[in-house]
Amino acid sequence: MKPKRNDSEVYFTISSFATQIASGKKNWLDDLSLIELMRALSEWKFSARRDQFHPDNDWTTWLILGGRGAGKTRAGAEWIRRAVANGARRLALVGETYEDAREVMIDGQSGLLHIGDAPSRPSYEPSRHRLSWPNGAEAHIFSADDPDGLRGHQFEAAWADELCKWRYPEEAWSNLQLGLRLGQRPQQVVTTTPRPIKLLRQLMDAETTHLSRATTRDNKAELADAFLTEIIRTYEGTALGRQEIDGEIIEDHGGALWSRAMIERARVKDTPPLSRIIVAVDPPVSTGPDADECGIIVAGIAGEGRAATAFILKDASVGGLSPSGWAARVVEIAYSYAADRVVAEVNQGGDLVEEVLRLHDPNLPFRAVRATRGKTVRAEPVAALYEQGRVKHAGAFPDLEDQLTSFTGLGGEASPDRLDALVWAVTDLLLGPAPSAPAIRYL
Repeated sequence: MKPKRNDSEVYFTISSFATQIASGKKNWLDDLSLIELMRALSEWKFSARRDQFHPDNDWTTWLILGGRGAGKTRAGAEWIRRAVANGARRLALVGETYEDAREVMIDGQSGLLHIGDAPSRPSYEPSRHRLSWPNGAEAHIFSADDPDGLRGHQFEAAWADELCKWRYPEEAWSNLQLGLRLGQRPQQVVTTTPRPIKLLRQLMDAETTHLSRATTRDNKAELADAFLTEIIRTYEGTALGRQEIDGEIIEDHGGALWSRAMIERARVKDTPPLSRIIVAVDPPVSTGPDADECGIIVAGIAGEGRAATAFILKDASVGGLSPSGWAARVVEIAYSYAADRVVAEVNQGGDLVEEVLRLHDPNLPFRAVRATRGKTVRAEPVAALYEQGRVKHAGAFPDLEDQLTSFTGLGGEASPDRLDALVWAVTDLLLGPAPSAPAIRYL
């Protein structure tokens, strides 16, 4: 019978085991007990792919680019766990929103609350947006929607998730860098599906960045066969598939009415006082999980006449809801933005569109619009307004912007629901007739 080892010896054994396996010395298995073998099989060093395992060279930012389900979250969480084990005591976790940080980075299947051995896992204090480890380490959780929330903090290590979806990427990233100033070698890991934004390119070009890439297929051992088969069947070869499955950076689509540069020029942080706010809706034709999305765009206007500017305030589009579900969402958004009016296309649903909205609010200020021209003809004047600098984006709206920069108007394209709603919003604010009477806001 092999002598019993204590817990610290077991973990040293597992770590050594991973090294031996990596070097091809598999006969070292003979020295392990059954319990050591079982724990070794769950050890990250043993199961991680090469692109998921932390780099050893000198770096400040480990940038992990990957498709959906490629194992980015697990790699980021494991690096944070390793940093804590190696002595880091003050850390930052930055998600797209607080909810995203909680649901993905902390409490997700690959989140920090579910990896490693149970005694060494952190506890989560939602009211303080804080994780605390048994060894005294603390990680504060931040939302990229609130860049100023990072001010005044300082860290030894950080994890930034889905950087390309941040609403204020430049400001949130700058504030994070100013706080990454403790310890001998502050470092950070960034996990994101790539999109062609300026900040990502800067990080990729930096000499202090180590870049890792992964595709959805690389992580097939951890994914349901049906999921992998279905998304590849549906999206393989498309621009969306190359981005979301293969983790590629997709540039402007040739012939598209909008360009990435055009949208970047339109991006602003703050909006002036708005004289009118509307919610534009492009309702889905069908229902169920495979139905088109319901395009919902909130926009406002400042100024008058040719000096007027439209501001895109929110992309609230949703998918997979019943008519009652998306109608409730529209009314909720209208109230939250004190909108003067809801504008909805009625080509497919006719009077039913207004009726389903009024079931949720009989007094909803509503105007029906009907498309009498093709999508491209309707979209061209709106794209021209972008070129004139008369449409601004109050933040980043990745899914909407992806539709804008890939829409050419050619046959066979997917229904651009968010784009359609945006076109109706800008048309109503800048190209339609001026309101005949003052609008009434919700109180």
